[in-house]
Amino acid sequence: MKILFIGGTGTISSAITRRAAQMGWEIYLLNRGSRKSEFKGSEYTHIQCDIFTDNQNETKEKLIKALGKAKQFDVVCQFFAFTPEHTERDFEIFNNLCGQYIFISSASAYQKPLSSYLITESTPLSNPLWQYSRNKIACEEFLMAKYREEGFPITIVRPSHTYDERSVPLGVHGKNGSWQVLKRMLDGKPVIIHGDGSSLWTLTHNSDFALAFARLMGNIHAIGESVHITSDESVTWNQIYKVIADALGVELKAVHIASEFLDECSQGQYDFKGSLLGDKANTVVFDNSKLKRLAQGFTAKVRVDEGLKMTVANVLANKDLQIEDPEFDQWCDRIIAAVEAAKKSFK
Repeated sequence: MKILFIGGTGTISSAITRRAAQMGWEIYLLNRGSRKSEFKGSEYTHIQCDIFTDNQNETKEKLIKALGKAKQFDVVCQFFAFTPEHTERDFEIFNNLCGQYIFISSASAYQKPLSSYLITESTPLSNPLWQYSRNKIACEEFLMAKYREEGFPITIVRPSHTYDERSVPLGVHGKNGSWQVLKRMLDGKPVIIHGDGSSLWTLTHNSDFALAFARLMGNIHAIGESVHITSDESVTWNQIYKVIADALGVELKAVHIASEFLDECSQGQYDFKGSLLGDKANTVVFDNSKLKRLAQGFTAKVRVDEGLKMTVANVLANKDLQIEDPEFDQWCDRIIAAVEAAKKSFK
């Protein structure tokens, strides 16, 4: 198959690109060329452009030229579209140029608050707390309309919290990622867990995600469908942070703080209204029966504790993944001090 990846160097897309190479597929990578690519070799064709700002006709000519004698890509995978304008432009370019167009949406698009703890693909899409999610919903609506009206071969994939070996998945962290929280643990400092830490969350390793995703590519039964790809395993945030502390070989010193309070105290510095109130503060348990049907019985293999330990070990072994965030560190100290002072005032 001829596969076009728009983007291809992120947490999800890099794993899928590697999986596609293992399958022996012919891979085309379209990106701006701003990030050094790990994908080199005859199986990869690199197409450099910004699909959302470069001339639309010139972009299409580049794609057709790269295809050579082939009339279209078998699959186009869009990892980099975040607004309806992005998908509208994609439709103009790829209508009649692909056999399947896979749009990466987000499981954060499911309704908040949930009317049922168990999420299926028929769970309503509504997130008044996060613009990112509302934009993804609008993208989905546009693409599904094009499928119904013009037969555009759309498949919508909704990831939840997918992680890899480069960053430890956390609920509360700063703009530079998760390292500062790990550093706080190593330094014996308390770390913030949103809420009481008992809400359920689902983490999916990107290698598992890629395996399921590959089974949707070129799959005639996936055309016109929306499907989430997640693990079947649900764990609490307390468990997640405990596993991380154990992997670091330190005691977990957790301070539980209400998500609403964290949002109010962030003063716009951190997007906790979206990332917490609109996402991680909610219990999410996924029904993956539709995925199992479409992806021939797929089941995630990487258990949370095993995946987290591998990621922590990799981050500890690679200095370039240890990006400090002193501003976030100071913010944590202030919030924790305020909470502890409030406790003491009632004694």
